[in-house]
Amino acid sequence: MRGRLIFKFQAQIYRLDAAQISQTDPDGPGPLHSGYDSDFREPALVDSDDDGVGEPVRLEHRPIRIPCQVEPEVADELRMLPAGNAPNRTLELVLHFRDLERLGLVDTDTGVPLIQAGDRLGALHDRRGELVQAFREPPGLFVTETQSTGFGLNRARPRRNLLMVTFEDRQQATRRR
Repeated sequence: MRGRLIFKFQAQIYRLDAAQISQTDPDGPGPLHSGYDSDFREPALVDSDDDGVGEPVRLEHRPIRIPCQVEPEVADELRMLPAGNAPNRTLELVLHFRDLERLGLVDTDTGVPLIQAGDRLGALHDRRGELVQAFREPPGLFVTETQSTGFGLNRARPRRNLLMVTFEDRQQATRRR
């Protein structure tokens, strides 16, 4: 017995396509040779319109819907700064490894889940597939942490069963390289 999710929803997740990004030359004859920054392990910032604001090179796999359980303890946190409201949005979802395995989202060689930092949450849907909430991009909600949290209830054949995924919004400040 591997347990089950309660109060199921469906998460529409856009996985970051790091392999495709790394093969992309985002600035042509410019200094970048890859759209992926190997030092920071994230898409590189490119100033495509010479306004001094770098925008990330982002290519994503097609969206996939994964059954999930929404953890309500963490939601929108209001932060008031001298310049105004700077909300901090965090959302935690619990995914079941049985669903991840069925959808091909666990590396068969290493057992590592393929939901990783940088993946984006597009929307939550109810069990019937009707939209509950869409998440605008920007600022978007992106995976910042994944953690295996449950290792099954069957003593005869213990297996991990739950993956906690934390999504957070991205800062909207400008940066220069």
